[in-house]
Amino acid sequence: MSRIGKLPIEIPAGVTITVASDNTVLVKGKLGELKQKVDPDILVKIEGNILSVERPTEQKRHKAMHGLYRSLLSNMVIGVSKGYELKQELVGVGYRATNVGNHQLELSLGYSHNIVVVIAPEVTVAAAAEKRGNPIITLTSCDKQLIGQVAAKIRSLRPPEPYKGKGVKFVGEVLRRKAGKSQSSK
Repeated sequence: MSRIGKLPIEIPAGVTITVASDNTVLVKGKLGELKQKVDPDILVKIEGNILSVERPTEQKRHKAMHGLYRSLLSNMVIGVSKGYELKQELVGVGYRATNVGNHQLELSLGYSHNIVVVIAPEVTVAAAAEKRGNPIITLTSCDKQLIGQVAAKIRSLRPPEPYKGKGVKFVGEVLRRKAGKSQSSK
């Protein structure tokens, strides 16, 4: 039995889940609604305020999908009830982030030009810069996959380098640093 797949998902108050005939699960909550198509072999059951995912056989394919769909559905339930938040820090001299219009982020990351990133409408972005601190970008959404994808796109514009740690990193992330050149003694 899949250790993750067999865990039941508790449905919090204010969240409604419907399973369509084509095995599409729709989760609605106070922060939005999410939809996920589930493989026809996997059975999704709702009993009271408990959601469970079951597989028909012990095949390797069914075992893999069992845990996968349970995790996806759990992330959807948490997303529409509590939401997700990711914070990224811009480390470097002159690195800045500002909101431009609706769902656009303008980044100054040490290139000869500023970079404008168009953010999906489901993700809310806020940029804050405090005195004597690095600028911080805060992303909030109910969709965990989408917010992770947007954060990865922003990070890919200037990944942290291993010598000085300059670049876009997640708040609280510990980077592996390398030693620089050492002088030879003569």
